[in-house]
Amino acid sequence: MIGLKRAYEPVSRADGVRLLVERLWPRGIAKADLRLDEWLKEVAPSTELRQWFGHDPGKWDEFRRRYFRELDSRPDAWRPILSAARGGRAVTLIYSSHDTEHNNAVALRDYLRAHARGPRAAKKKAATR
Repeated sequence: MIGLKRAYEPVSRADGVRLLVERLWPRGIAKADLRLDEWLKEVAPSTELRQWFGHDPGKWDEFRRRYFRELDSRPDAWRPILSAARGGRAVTLIYSSHDTEHNNAVALRDYLRAHARGPRAAKKKAATR
């Protein structure tokens, strides 16, 4: 199971493995307070893509297409997340965006779900990009 949680929400045992999936550290949070298992900067969108998107919901579909292409080129960045999830433990992707529907963690979770279902599902997902 792969869940999502804002960095500003309280830590819970149900979170399981907590992975920060942002390139930048969340504002106003001390590193000791976030209680992460790992900070996966390389799975986050590139700086260029993040700045282009600017959390504009009108760019959401194109952001997903571009981000998925980036993820396709960096399987070593996201495969450890799938491995942890397949091990039966809960995995929570931690993000800092105020928008809970249009952010990189949501897109990443969707991408990972497609890849977790196997190569056919991932290929089908890629065909719609």
